[in-house]
Amino acid sequence: MNLVIQKNEFKFSRKKQLNLDSEALELPISEHIEEFRQRVFQYLSFAILIIGVFFFRITPIVELLEAPVQEIKFIQLSPGEYFLSTVKIAFYGGLLFSIPFLISQIIFYILPGLTKSEKKIILPILITSVVLFGLGLVFAYFVLIPAALNFFIGYSKTVIEPLWSFDQYFDFILFLFYSTGLSFQVPIIQIIVGLAGITTGKKMLNAWRYVILAATIVSAVLTPSTDPVTQLCLTLAIVFLYLVGSLVLIFYKK
Repeated sequence: MNLVIQKNEFKFSRKKQLNLDSEALELPISEHIEEFRQRVFQYLSFAILIIGVFFFRITPIVELLEAPVQEIKFIQLSPGEYFLSTVKIAFYGGLLFSIPFLISQIIFYILPGLTKSEKKIILPILITSVVLFGLGLVFAYFVLIPAALNFFIGYSKTVIEPLWSFDQYFDFILFLFYSTGLSFQVPIIQIIVGLAGITTGKKMLNAWRYVILAATIVSAVLTPSTDPVTQLCLTLAIVFLYLVGSLVLIFYKK
């Protein structure tokens, strides 16, 4: 009897030591798989719902996308080009705006199995990642897209009348949206590397010369246009975010 009590006390103390949710420890693998399946289904259902909303409200969304270049007249080069473009806008826009819900499902799934110390690290990182991705979209819409388009319009307006294909225009800004959103994840990558003990914030800060070169190359690859204005804006944004990530690690003495 005493042996059983001692075993139970050992198990309880072990759980308490790890700071884990006891329910998460007791769930069999089949229930974890079932929970994962349900959360995937919930995310797909939510994404399909947002895609449907985007498709049925596509006109104001198209007007919003055309706003940075109101002086340009868009044309369709084939009978179904605009329809296919609206389908792509609804699909990619729905996926884009369902990312916060996807992150929340990931958080809820892994949360019970984390220790308290891990929760203090993982949750802020995931939330900050979503915020930075959103800031990247805002930066692309209000800074990069107008800069690129104004450069091209100003360069050719004296000799060529600008008549643009809407489908090609959307492909241009879509790639810019996603590439900028991913570029804004630089501080998250730095923090993860720093917490893993691979390097420190001071070492990252000392490598600023190489970072400027790397940021310039990355901007040239990620920007769909070849204009120097867009590449310069994205380069400066990446370098700024890199410096912020380095200073955050230095502040936390990592």
